[in-house]
Amino acid sequence: MSQTGIASWYGPGFHGKSAANGEIYDQNELTAAHQTLPLGTRVMITNLENGSATEVTVTDRGPFAKGRIIDLSYAAAQSIDMIGPGTASVRVDVIDSPTRIQTIRPSLDYTLQLGSFSQLQNARQLRDRLVTSFADVTIATLQSKDATYYRVHLGTFANRADAEERARQVTQAGYSVIIMEK
Repeated sequence: MSQTGIASWYGPGFHGKSAANGEIYDQNELTAAHQTLPLGTRVMITNLENGSATEVTVTDRGPFAKGRIIDLSYAAAQSIDMIGPGTASVRVDVIDSPTRIQTIRPSLDYTLQLGSFSQLQNARQLRDRLVTSFADVTIATLQSKDATYYRVHLGTFANRADAEERARQVTQAGYSVIIMEK
């Protein structure tokens, strides 16, 4: 499966900082940031302006600039000759992914988080209160290195504006809300 659009690159300002996969970002590695592809996905990036191609691993989230589909590390951008212009028209082809991907999603989905608990019973109590007023309430389990957390989520929203509207309704009902990217 493929996606075409504008790529940009990122480097010095993020070098040495933590990436979304928990590793330290190294601008000299062949990596990329994508909004929706699973972390660890290997993709082939082809510069449609000059035909150069490079294989990268998705290790981070982004880009957050409107109209861009992927952010490449400095090394990846250099390998397809796009450092000077800063952006290029590219095709992204999935080579391998840690999870089965049907299509490359063009944007993120959102959910509302109303609580995060270390005890499953506490999450269930909040969920049970919420389902009397709201549909699509779930408990998502998050396993960290040291503990397990049970997060109470409400809904899935295709865009942030819809998530914000539902968040206002939930807040008016007396609950604290965090809008989360899925």
